[in-house]
Amino acid sequence: MGAVRSLNPVKLFVGVLVSDRKLLPPIEARLTEAYGPVDHRSPVVPFDFTDYYEADMGDIIDRMFLSFERLIEADQLPEIKRQTNQLEQEMAALLPIVKRPVNLDPGYIEHAKVILASTKNFYHRIYLGGGIFGEVTMHFKNNTYHFFPWTYPDYQSRDYQEFFLRIRQIYRSQLRTMCILNRPTGEE
Repeated sequence: MGAVRSLNPVKLFVGVLVSDRKLLPPIEARLTEAYGPVDHRSPVVPFDFTDYYEADMGDIIDRMFLSFERLIEADQLPEIKRQTNQLEQEMAALLPIVKRPVNLDPGYIEHAKVILASTKNFYHRIYLGGGIFGEVTMHFKNNTYHFFPWTYPDYQSRDYQEFFLRIRQIYRSQLRTMCILNRPTGEE
């Protein structure tokens, strides 16, 4: 019989899509109020990988990622997704420029994988509870991230990879400081 173990804490990040770059500072302020200080942010880059969001967000969309200093328990992700959905709704009510001025995609990094939260079910997602699904979107092996057929094209870009590799380094350093880096991780 397998032994039940607790999971190491994980590193929260939020992918932020905006229809106007002026929204980034107030969104970051709200997210830091909820999840603590940001320890790394990606450059802001044009989101031009798909036209999926154009009907709701307009045709000029920018992307930024934030990672948070405070580690979380993995089972907090569904609640965080519900909270970020609420923030999206609040921003839409305040800024009716477009139907959806902001899209927030929380997820977390652990040693061997990147997990995204979603409200949408699909064959490669598992139900986490409270209307939220989880997706392993990338896995880490041989010092780099590897993709699945369902990994979003933007997550495969060099800019995004640099962000995720950097926050993985920060995460591992945090675990070393907490003296828990050597627990079993599932990393190959």
